[in-house]
Amino acid sequence: MKERVFITLTNGFKDKLYRLAKRLLVSNEEAEDATQEVLLKLWRNKTKIAEYKNVEAFAMTMTKNYCYDKLKAKEAGNLKIVHSNYKDERPSLQREVEARDSLDWVGKIMDGLPEQQRMIVQLRDIEQYNNAEIAEMLEMNETAVRVALSRGRKTIRQELLKKHNYGVV
Repeated sequence: MKERVFITLTNGFKDKLYRLAKRLLVSNEEAEDATQEVLLKLWRNKTKIAEYKNVEAFAMTMTKNYCYDKLKAKEAGNLKIVHSNYKDERPSLQREVEARDSLDWVGKIMDGLPEQQRMIVQLRDIEQYNNAEIAEMLEMNETAVRVALSRGRKTIRQELLKKHNYGVV
């Protein structure tokens, strides 16, 4: 397969790959990286592309799997932010106080969540149970667990943004 043919083929769906990656990974940079990785894998295996009935569907599956692998690799979960290229010059006591303050805010926000969302966020993000285990514990459908978890995390994220942006959201 020639480069032009490959580019023409992938141009039709590369934006969809990016949007899927963005939805799963949230970060623009991580979504761009994921899209680039998937396209690179497709290019490396360009001789096999003709074997696939639907290259777009295959690429979407590759993107989903790549994003899930990236999410699983993150040790800290969604509530912890790590900047590896950021050097903090402030004294550690101030950082410790700010971290404690943020944790207190997350606790207060979680207290304001509906009971079910609070329980699910607690079990998933703090206790580290997977969705299937939570569904079994709470006698719920696994899809309902995912929806409640998503809504709870979204509320926490929005409230933290309001706090850190002084209410300008």
